[in-house]
Amino acid sequence: MAIEVKICGLNAPEAVRAAAAGGARYAGFVFYPPSPRAVAPAEAAALAAALPPDVARVGVFVDPDDELLAAVTGALPLDLIQLHGSEDPRRVAAIRARHGREVMKVFKVSEPEDLEPVGAFASLADLIMFDAKPPKHLDKALPGGNAVAFDWRILAGRSWPRPWLLSGGLDTGNLAEAVAISGARAVDVSSGVEERPGVKSVEKIASFLAEAGRI
Repeated sequence: MAIEVKICGLNAPEAVRAAAAGGARYAGFVFYPPSPRAVAPAEAAALAAALPPDVARVGVFVDPDDELLAAVTGALPLDLIQLHGSEDPRRVAAIRARHGREVMKVFKVSEPEDLEPVGAFASLADLIMFDAKPPKHLDKALPGGNAVAFDWRILAGRSWPRPWLLSGGLDTGNLAEAVAISGARAVDVSSGVEERPGVKSVEKIASFLAEAGRI
């Protein structure tokens, strides 16, 4: 697949199977209770057990404490810890060292100035993700998965010392344009492959992955 894909917010066996069958590179499990996509550690472990070895298992957290991280990493073999909150560089380094997993730090973007903090994490995070900043007008907005995109031109022509993913409002219809404008070689999708928040569509997952394979 030319574009690597992370299917995030997996919480049902049929969605996990669709992600694996379609060639997803990453499978994301959300451990943030306010999200409609949230799963418990034991539930995620059962889902992740169906994934082939070449699909990386990602735990998605928002400002997690060490107790939660220990519970999740003890329940299933995470390959990657995704930090989607306000974690500072010191906290990112501590999580990586304490829990022995690679870490992906998410940066929420709405304007070019939002990229300024990235440099402080360049030597600490193994991967970087750029997601849309939750709109202020959106009631009960989540840290991510709000079906909102940002101006992809903000990323155009830029490079970082770590691999990075584009997220925010992606779906089968706009994926090619998003990749062409931003220069992304890896993407993350959640709401764009759902019937409604928290309910993944097998057909939409398959369609998104097929589109990624054509780019």
